[in-house]
Amino acid sequence: MTLAELHQILACGEDSRHQFKRDFNNIDALAGELAAFANTSGGYLLIGVEDSGEVSGLNSADVARLNQLLSNAASQNIRPAINPLSSNLQTEQGLVIVVTVEAGLNKPYVDNQGRIWVKNGADKRRVTAREELQRLFQQAGLVCADAVPVAGCTVQDIDAKAIGEYFERRFRQSPDQTGFDTIRILENLGLASGGTPNLAGLLLFGKAPQRLCPAFDIKAVAFPGTELHDRHYLDSEDIDGNLQEQYRRSLAFIKRNLRHVQHQQGFNSLGQLEVPEEVFEELLVNALIHRDYFVSASIRIMIFADRIELISPGHLPDVLDTEKIRFGLSNRRNPTLTSHAVHILPYRGLGTGIPRAIDAWPMITLDDDRQGNQFKVVIQRAVESGTLSGPSRDQVGTKSGLSRDQVGTERVREGKSLQQEQLTLLSNMTGAHTVPELMTFVGRNNRSKFRELVLSPLLTLGMVEMTIPDKPNSSKQRYRLTAVGQTLKAEQHSPDD
Repeated sequence: MTLAELHQILACGEDSRHQFKRDFNNIDALAGELAAFANTSGGYLLIGVEDSGEVSGLNSADVARLNQLLSNAASQNIRPAINPLSSNLQTEQGLVIVVTVEAGLNKPYVDNQGRIWVKNGADKRRVTAREELQRLFQQAGLVCADAVPVAGCTVQDIDAKAIGEYFERRFRQSPDQTGFDTIRILENLGLASGGTPNLAGLLLFGKAPQRLCPAFDIKAVAFPGTELHDRHYLDSEDIDGNLQEQYRRSLAFIKRNLRHVQHQQGFNSLGQLEVPEEVFEELLVNALIHRDYFVSASIRIMIFADRIELISPGHLPDVLDTEKIRFGLSNRRNPTLTSHAVHILPYRGLGTGIPRAIDAWPMITLDDDRQGNQFKVVIQRAVESGTLSGPSRDQVGTKSGLSRDQVGTERVREGKSLQQEQLTLLSNMTGAHTVPELMTFVGRNNRSKFRELVLSPLLTLGMVEMTIPDKPNSSKQRYRLTAVGQTLKAEQHSPDD
């Protein structure tokens, strides 16, 4: 970290990844701060700084003492041990120790008293809730929700005919030929243990899964307007059943609440769905397979006049962010469910669902809400009934026949797309810039949030482009304005504005 970067962080104040401390004398307090970072998403502990962001500074004796304290806390007061890195920055007020803590791979990390700490905004808090403890073990790969036996579930809750048909279809022999009964088949497939079906077995082949797991369903509502608090709705359905049934009924709900438009088709044709059906096929399967089943909440589908929102319980696993999943990276949160879903649902298991959906309909926004512990996909709808077509790779779809640049410009002129930060970013771009350079233009210091909320929408709208589009993760990647971005920038600075 450079001195300039330090001052930028201090100016922005504390957050979940930046903690200010004037000094440490208590090793347990230091261990708690380090463990909280390691159990969450990592971050920086700045020692020699007041809570207000004012540098109080340290002398050389303080630095020697604190480095020894840091070493002891990381190796002896945290289990398993962690390896923070420290560096010293000289300021006018004295030295500042910058301690860098990476997100841990062996969560949960506990202190000497067996307590688990996580970041809660700019502070830390102790984890006591069972579901949160389960999620920490899940992130470490020590337990998976889909493999947990369901309390009270027996073989009588399983549809023996459905599991038999699945077994025969997949393995080319009937259960009768093997001589195995239903519970033995489930155990051999990893869908039960000790005679009790696990969550994957219940969700895939249960007769009525919601009797035992009432939260694992889908709530679908169609609103006439654009606001969630609208007191009226056009359609609603509580969608239960096994995953295959939930997928079928959810897709039917979406299709009956969207428009069909005739695009170069005959008068008597039914027309095409305003948003390609493939988009919802991919996103629904991803929601059902990859949601966090340690969170007792329903998947939600909300259809508004201008958009469709698909909200899954649980944010992305720590190793993933919205940029990575846009390019096909994936993490099997529910490996047992995934291994069987490829034979039951239209799921390929290659991490390509999100990229295919975006390729079919580029006007999709991904929001990894870690604070709210949910993952939201927002699909923009076409604006005018009867005259619209879905966007191709070169058409970001609102009005038929408009190019990506024309659509982007029109959306901005209507004032419906860009936030002030995005306008500020466009205004300051003069050439090819790195992500850190772009972040300084808008005063952001969280790279992931900057990409999600500021940069990615501009890329989607075609206002900003990559200099190396074939290698999105290249260390030499830069970003520059497109023609529509340059047009908008000129309009912003026009004396007529």
